[in-house]
Amino acid sequence: MGGYLERLPLSAVADGMADHAEIWSFAGRDGEADRDVGRPNGTPDPDNPALVRRVFRADGSAPYASADAVDFIRAVGAPDILCVWGLGVDAALLDACATSLKIYNSIDAPALRIPDDLAARFDLFLTGADWQSREIEARVPGARTLVLPIGPAFASGDTFFPTGADKDRDVVYVACAQPYKRHDILFDAMARRPGTRGLLVVGYGHQADEFRDRAAREGLDLEIVGPPGVSHDEVNRQINRARVGVVCGVDDGAPAILTEYQLAGLPVLANARLSCGLQFITPETGAVAHEGADFAEVLDMLLRDYARYDTRDVALSRWGWRPSMAVLARKLNEIRDARMVP
Repeated sequence: MGGYLERLPLSAVADGMADHAEIWSFAGRDGEADRDVGRPNGTPDPDNPALVRRVFRADGSAPYASADAVDFIRAVGAPDILCVWGLGVDAALLDACATSLKIYNSIDAPALRIPDDLAARFDLFLTGADWQSREIEARVPGARTLVLPIGPAFASGDTFFPTGADKDRDVVYVACAQPYKRHDILFDAMARRPGTRGLLVVGYGHQADEFRDRAAREGLDLEIVGPPGVSHDEVNRQINRARVGVVCGVDDGAPAILTEYQLAGLPVLANARLSCGLQFITPETGAVAHEGADFAEVLDMLLRDYARYDTRDVALSRWGWRPSMAVLARKLNEIRDARMVP
């Protein structure tokens, strides 16, 4: 049970790859030692006893330096596996973890969000699409890559699942209220298909009021939940109210919601120009469409046929956390074996 950040470390523990996992984050980037994680720093997550959260003081901006983190690593030892997401950490922290297997994922559309000299220190790059792998391999000689994005590829059927609820909404989009998520494509499709009942689940972002104003102005039947964000249980409940889930973005990483919809039993309609993650859309799990009339027409087709899709079984067997961990374990074993060769 967990969200975007929790799912890979929890999968590693559940699979037996690791006996302990921690999520490290940084705070106090202006010199303030903000350690408030809602409970004593470094204690187990009450919802996930196998997972500890630890907050370190950051020294400056990204890629993050932290003497606090380096001191901790020197005191207790480096982790067997160090996963670094997003904007990255500095050379000193990577040096402190010299013995660790080091994995990087940008979690966004840019393939790398760290300088090439830091990237060269990583053993493995998890990417969201083949083009990202090629870009990293061109920039970092000898780089090992694996198309295995942490959001959709480690999804849990215990977090997202069919509830059997009545379908009182036609289409749902779970995404932050920011321009890159391209909610306008859904608005346009709803306008082209009068009577469509839409649902937005918004965790954060500045456009929610703009969406409400546009829906009212254009007479669209649109319900908006949030911001602020809601629990995973509530997200699952909301998804289950709809027949089809959509992903409208273009310049986006592989959104976790791609397979979260599927685990809840929904077929998915994705923008055909989505930068990362289209490999999760197959004839068995949904369809892709270009914005405009094509998007509205394919949405209409999926709404007519949604009951014939059995997306959950496909998602669990192909890219749930168990098959994804098997792929990752094989790759890490290859890397360990290569390290032992003189």
